[in-house]
Amino acid sequence: MYAFLEGELSYKSPSLLYLSVNGVGYEVNITLQTYGRVQDLERCRLYTHVQVREDAWVLYGFADETERTTFRQLLSINGVGAATARIILSSLTPEELERAIAHEDARTLERVKGIGAKTAQRIILELKGKLH
Repeated sequence: MYAFLEGELSYKSPSLLYLSVNGVGYEVNITLQTYGRVQDLERCRLYTHVQVREDAWVLYGFADETERTTFRQLLSINGVGAATARIILSSLTPEELERAIAHEDARTLERVKGIGAKTAQRIILELKGKLH
């Protein structure tokens, strides 16, 4: 729906920001990785993902295309929703996640809050060779 949004940052927290684009304020859920890259900026471009649910439309923003692509790949896994994918990408960079999956390092994934042994194994099984 939206490839990216670019504008002024009017509010920033480690998990949420408000992006003002031509007079429209967008509430955007972000990861800690993205927050680290935008926290000192007044303007930025965020690559976006819109999740349409029965009760809400939720906008997610990422500092780069790689993080957004990784988020979408995580969403494709049964049992991994947007909240879990965001927590994973707040704890691990896309590169760290790719490395953990390539080396079948379930322990690294299990250190992420909310990820148990079964989910870690499912992530490894379904994403091995797919992240780059």
